[in-house]
Amino acid sequence: MEPQWLAWTKRLQAIAQNGLTFAENPFDVERYQAVREVAAEMLAAGSGTSVERVLDLLIQEAGYATPKVDVRGVVFRDDALLFVRERIDGGWTLPGGWADVGESPGESVVREIHEESGYRTRAVKVLAVYDRTRHGQVPPHPHHIYKLFFLCQLTGGTAAASTETDGVAFFPEAEVPDLSLGRVTPRQVARMFEHHRHPEWLTDFD
Repeated sequence: MEPQWLAWTKRLQAIAQNGLTFAENPFDVERYQAVREVAAEMLAAGSGTSVERVLDLLIQEAGYATPKVDVRGVVFRDDALLFVRERIDGGWTLPGGWADVGESPGESVVREIHEESGYRTRAVKVLAVYDRTRHGQVPPHPHHIYKLFFLCQLTGGTAAASTETDGVAFFPEAEVPDLSLGRVTPRQVARMFEHHRHPEWLTDFD
């Protein structure tokens, strides 16, 4: 679970963001801005980042506060699972990233797979919808994130690195490489292999 101070910070930020979205009274606006500043101070103290940098990050969030959506592609070839290696930390992960505005979740994951691995796919099933904070992912993230894992079938393409990835490979379960833990956990990967062995299973959630 994420640190309690981070959970409190996210709740304060959401209260401030929602308040600033709907407040009309200038005194209410000032109060919600003050709440956002307290959230920034807490986040800065807990993360070792400057208050100014954190406040700049929080100010960019506008409108009603909702979780961000991260999509991950689960692509099997025989019994091996597709991974890409992140340039930023050298860890391997299931291809994916933020869902884009204007795309459906399925379209987003298909695009991410192609951009990061070179393979073309078709999304066929949602295997899991996870709340990132409940699955032991590190490091903690300032945003509340839902992670959507899609089973995708290969339709074409060839392995190709990208600006974000420098490795593309299929690994069997016994040879899963060192993971980029901020993106995917060993338990999540193991669960995807279990889904592969049990295609009749329903979607995981929470």
